[in-house]
Amino acid sequence: MPGFDPKKDVPDLAGKVILITGGTAGVGAGTVVELVRHKPAHVLFTGRKAKSAEATIASAKAAAPDVQVTFVELDLANLASVKAAGDKLAADLPRLDVLLCNAGIMAVPAALSADGYEIHFATNHLGHALLTHKLLPLLSRTADLGGADVRIVLVTSAAWRGTPPGGIVFDKLKTTQDMAVLGRWLRYGQSKLANMIFARELAARYPKILSFSITPGVVSTGLVTDLGLADRALIYLPNIGRVKTPEEGTHNLLWAIGAPQKDIKRGAFYEPVGRVSTMETKPSRDPELGRKLWDWTEAELREWA
Repeated sequence: MPGFDPKKDVPDLAGKVILITGGTAGVGAGTVVELVRHKPAHVLFTGRKAKSAEATIASAKAAAPDVQVTFVELDLANLASVKAAGDKLAADLPRLDVLLCNAGIMAVPAALSADGYEIHFATNHLGHALLTHKLLPLLSRTADLGGADVRIVLVTSAAWRGTPPGGIVFDKLKTTQDMAVLGRWLRYGQSKLANMIFARELAARYPKILSFSITPGVVSTGLVTDLGLADRALIYLPNIGRVKTPEEGTHNLLWAIGAPQKDIKRGAFYEPVGRVSTMETKPSRDPELGRKLWDWTEAELREWA
């Protein structure tokens, strides 16, 4: 959507309850603040520390004092934390119209999560998958209400094209998956491919819910600016003239929440703003990879159900 203007192009959101992961900084925080201007009933956002949520809450309250804004403490790399938060949300919320899975890490050194998974895959995919699983009954009930428009939006990245051979190396996901050349980027790309494929699987398995994936584009937030010089060059040089400000980085997220249902293709991947991507790779075209990811994820999360 050329010339996207959130103030004009995001509709009235009256009555909607929206949950965004990763709302304490970057495009997540900016999305929360813009959303409240469109008068939803309740905006919730997650993060690892309550202290880091204070600025987002203050900005949201200044923008729309009457809109309920709630911080939810949640560490996506710790499945016990995700389970606790997901169970509480499922019990406390009367409805949930939008789950926007935005939080993530990018190109961090090789490490394991608290539960022993490669850290990118744990944070970017597995934590979100458990949260989604916990909230699916609530999302489904909301979808049954008259006039409801329920969405699950997964924020991925064009970096999903850069993965290890085969796309997702399932037998290495419980290791640090250290690779000598561009390892941190391949691990990140693998997790972002999982986001894109998982959205497609959700769309096929839960047709009452509109599920799809998006990228905010290359945005000059801490995810990029905190990287080392070589990694920043790897991002900036191929994207000269296309790097977005943090405010511009919110546009595709806001579009995904507010665009008319009829304008969105289930399971698709959208580039900024609201443009169906034609990107493909051999792994992304493989329907068996989606089924395998779904089955692997279900098996790993069984004890947390």
